[in-house]
Amino acid sequence: MAGTRWLLIETFGGGEPTVIGLGSAPRKFISLAQLFRHRETLATIRGAIAATAGTLAPVEMISDDGRRRTVTVPRLITPERMHAVLVWSGPVEEQVPPRDPVGAWYFNLSTSKSTRSDELLDLYGVPPEQRAREHAIAGVFTRVITNSDESDALAKVVRSAPGTEHQAVWTVRRDDGALRAAHFSCRMLEERSATGESEVLLRGVTHDIGDATDISAAPPPVILEHRVLDAAAADGEFRAIVDLRTLRLLRWMGPAMPEIAWQALAGEPEPAIHPDDITAAKTMSRDLAHTRTAGRLRLRTLDGGWKPVHARAVLMALDQYTTAALVTVREVDG
Repeated sequence: MAGTRWLLIETFGGGEPTVIGLGSAPRKFISLAQLFRHRETLATIRGAIAATAGTLAPVEMISDDGRRRTVTVPRLITPERMHAVLVWSGPVEEQVPPRDPVGAWYFNLSTSKSTRSDELLDLYGVPPEQRAREHAIAGVFTRVITNSDESDALAKVVRSAPGTEHQAVWTVRRDDGALRAAHFSCRMLEERSATGESEVLLRGVTHDIGDATDISAAPPPVILEHRVLDAAAADGEFRAIVDLRTLRLLRWMGPAMPEIAWQALAGEPEPAIHPDDITAAKTMSRDLAHTRTAGRLRLRTLDGGWKPVHARAVLMALDQYTTAALVTVREVDG
């Protein structure tokens, strides 16, 4: 089977499972029938996926003639939900090869929260004492060194259209400092919350495909746009990309402003603009359609208080159809 390499098959939902990895080589949502023309092989793979989905646990199967072994490893986001399955099938006498790290995750685009699996935290080398499975979506980008399609990815997050799919290779830094090429695949789905409310979730997996210095698809550690923005920032100023519709932080461009609550970690205050300043913030957002805007806002701090900041914003295009605000903030007195 494909040189007896591990297959990575997504099971996000919204359609039939598709192949997104063959060994360490990314694949673009390839249907099983397209990859496996032999009916018996196709039936074996589909049976392995179904068995794993039924148990949500690893499965090992031997063919009726005793000659072939099929092994699966599920990648769960919760004990009840599988995002992907790794499948290997080969002669019973063949040793099962090593498999790449793969971790599941999802973004709740209705709440701007991200949830990560333990396997994803393993992939990033996060020490046990520093693990947080849930945080703000903006926190995802603190680990990203560069990615070549950042604007496209952010535009899709802003639009939040169910059925949208996305794949890319990003260069990420593990907690031990290693730079890795991370291939991620995801799909947006409209689902019902426990309370029956409609939510849009971006469900995905991240696949570590190797050392970033060895993978040609991995973006270089620094790209021109980031150099320009870093050089243009004055002392005491911090830049962020903000969703114009929700006023939520999408990502910091450079360091985050100190003392501001923005990560939504356990035990921290929820990120927020002061309720009395929401109207002013919405006015700034609307005015960006015509001109640059500026104003004074108060942002929630880690100690539960409010920090007055001066904010100036300009409109930025994420793609041909989607815009966001590039906001520069600095502390003010009083």
